[in-house]
Amino acid sequence: MNIGRTIMAGLVLPGVILLMTITLRGQSILEPGFNPREYLAMLRIDFTKQDSLSDLAGQDSGFHVNPPEGYKRHYQSQEVGLKNRWSMWYRRDGKVAVISIRGTTADAASWLANFYAAMVPANGSLQLSDSNLFTYRLAADDKAMVHVGWLVGLGSLAPTMLQQIHAAYERGIRDFIITGHSQGGAITFLASSYLHYLREKGELPADITFKTYCSAGPKPGNLFYAYDFDFITRNGWGFNVVNSADWVPESPFSVQTLSDFNHTNPFIHIDGMLKKQPFLVRWYLKGKFKKLKKATQKAQQCFKNIMGGMIYKQVKKVLPQFKEPVYADGNNYQRAGVPIVLQPDSAYYRKFPEMPEKVFQHHMFEAYYWLVQRYYLPDGR
Repeated sequence: MNIGRTIMAGLVLPGVILLMTITLRGQSILEPGFNPREYLAMLRIDFTKQDSLSDLAGQDSGFHVNPPEGYKRHYQSQEVGLKNRWSMWYRRDGKVAVISIRGTTADAASWLANFYAAMVPANGSLQLSDSNLFTYRLAADDKAMVHVGWLVGLGSLAPTMLQQIHAAYERGIRDFIITGHSQGGAITFLASSYLHYLREKGELPADITFKTYCSAGPKPGNLFYAYDFDFITRNGWGFNVVNSADWVPESPFSVQTLSDFNHTNPFIHIDGMLKKQPFLVRWYLKGKFKKLKKATQKAQQCFKNIMGGMIYKQVKKVLPQFKEPVYADGNNYQRAGVPIVLQPDSAYYRKFPEMPEKVFQHHMFEAYYWLVQRYYLPDGR
């Protein structure tokens, strides 16, 4: 998002004082809005990593995606955290850098990042190791919560990411695209929020522009996190491209309880609303309401126990110094970002027929690339 300053200027004409609002912005190379060619370049970058889950999609080991023309990889991090990795690419004109976050690999530790799906507050800290306390701010709203496994990934990647952003800035780069597919898309949501609030705090230069392309991104946090992400990337700076036949963006499981509503709502006043009802009606409705309330609370607690405490025991084997955080009481996962929906049609299903044994068929590079070309670049230009 471009950061601008608004000032009031006075222009004196004969007998008239004219006030004008002038917005001062950095000269951003990137433009807001979904750009299909820009996205396809990001998709190529995201899949120009042979240590991805391509083999899980039923593609042979020779599957390879060429990097997009006009971009060159400048840096690739080591594997850290739960097998997380990112890379930085420079556009050949030297004006734009791309932060590409890797998705899930075939390694069991990489899958733990997905299954470790309890929620934690969107503002706080994680003790990743004895020497690494990751302090983060991902939303302005204290009701916002995020996926703890993907937050571990962000915290593990953040130090080198910030180093490379500062290095790119010293080279004169002010425009950054943040991108990732699948798990990479999920972490991309969180990374975009993290970098936005660092910039707001003054820990990153104010004239940096970030644009976000999540691809096949799962749901990164609760509704209040989604609200915040959509607000800070408003006016065309944050997208999630989704093939509607792909199951990954439908995950993780969502459970909404009364605690997930804004504090001002009619449900907390249910007793008062029922007072005017006859006794038997009031008794019956209150009983049903309590049953529904208890059922959702029980489901949320079940997910918290299994996807939090139980999975943490496995995460601890990979990250022995990682201290278990206090999980939030929430599981109301919601999608974020402006959705760019790719709707399969009969031509798509002829090319990608439903095959239950190939659970990633609609999730991988070829399906997304084909659909974007079909709907946005039908003439091939």
